[in-house]
Amino acid sequence: MIETMIVVFVIGYLLIATEHLLEINKATFALLMGGVLWTMFAFTGMVDNIDAVLVEHLGDTCEILVFLIGAMIIVELIDKYKGFNFVTHVIHSHNKKKLLFMMSVITFFMSAVLDNMTTTIVMIMLMRRLLTENEDRWLFAGVIVIAANSGGAWSPIGDVTTIMLWMNDNVTSLDLIVNLFVPCLVSTIIPAYMASLMIKDNTVAAITSTGQTRSESEEVSSQLSRLVLIAGVASLIFVPVFKTFTGMPPFIGMMISLSVMWLITEIIVKKNHFAPSFEGRVTQAVRNIDMSTILFFLGILMAVGALQAAGILSDIAHFLDRTIHEPFIINTIIGALSSVIDNVPLVAACMDMYPITDAAQVAMAADPVYANYFISDGLFWHLLTFCAGVGGSMLIIGSAAGVVAMGLEKISFWWYLKRISLLALAGYVCGILTIWVQHTLIGIG
Repeated sequence: MIETMIVVFVIGYLLIATEHLLEINKATFALLMGGVLWTMFAFTGMVDNIDAVLVEHLGDTCEILVFLIGAMIIVELIDKYKGFNFVTHVIHSHNKKKLLFMMSVITFFMSAVLDNMTTTIVMIMLMRRLLTENEDRWLFAGVIVIAANSGGAWSPIGDVTTIMLWMNDNVTSLDLIVNLFVPCLVSTIIPAYMASLMIKDNTVAAITSTGQTRSESEEVSSQLSRLVLIAGVASLIFVPVFKTFTGMPPFIGMMISLSVMWLITEIIVKKNHFAPSFEGRVTQAVRNIDMSTILFFLGILMAVGALQAAGILSDIAHFLDRTIHEPFIINTIIGALSSVIDNVPLVAACMDMYPITDAAQVAMAADPVYANYFISDGLFWHLLTFCAGVGGSMLIIGSAAGVVAMGLEKISFWWYLKRISLLALAGYVCGILTIWVQHTLIGIG
């Protein structure tokens, strides 16, 4: 039965990875895989009380889902109040190379607060207002994808995988930022510089303003847009601060943040007498969040939980320890895999394969130096955070940001492979080398 579970998981992985070819939402296969694997595990008879084991894994999964739902609703509210338009009004340059670096840096920092998918959408919409040529827009979009994925890797709330690791106490907010900010910045700047060398005509052509320009007839004033933008970003930043000072799970902080945003928007709607059709309320915003993404995470995390409960992941961990036994090599491979398959199940698998060790376990370990990599904020977890997040940029289907850019700009898979993948690989390798220098020569990490 165990071998059959592995086969089912591999088949499910392949179906998820080929979502763009099958044109069937990956949540379909993730939910099916999760349900089938737990059913198969129940028939193995390995545990007496399957309900208790199942509820335990479901509880861990739901913590992440509640957090993500809250974050997605807050981002949706900011969008409905046109808060993101503020960003598009302040960015402009007549020099394409300067504009490329400017957009890369803004994407890098924006993605650290918002999710990389939302950041990519905002920046590509801005890019459309500034560039006319398809080749330029695709090049800029590729760099935006890289910057969004790199920016999300150094922040505890910047990416789903960092959220997972942070909520499980594999990493903490401050140490994550200290250890990964510079490597992530390197993995953004190197590709941006290489892309700038590919720009031929360096002058930004004049472009007529689109319907995005604000008019006096719009219900939402610029003051309200800024207010909701500031309140929304502050709400998201509050969550890691709350966890740091209280020790409570992040989803509790997100519940507080969402409730405050709910109160603020209700007051705004009532005070300004907006029409009932106005979508700037939580009750309307919740209808617009991407529930297929939430269901995908539910399915894939529960599927990985079934493998963990069956002991399959611990067996893989022992195999890696015996054959490789080197965190840099292990995580470099994981990063490469994340460009082909979704990084969420990869990180979930690693979290289950390598339980966090404490100081006492390290002291008793046969190899204390190696064991020390797996304590909270150990080298392994920082490497995993970087590699799983940044590695997804090497293929356009390797991240949510890449898939969004592919859909919005109709970027060809093969064009991205020929023009952007090498840039992303260069940034990925340079970032890993930066982590190695920090750890080996400087003593960070």
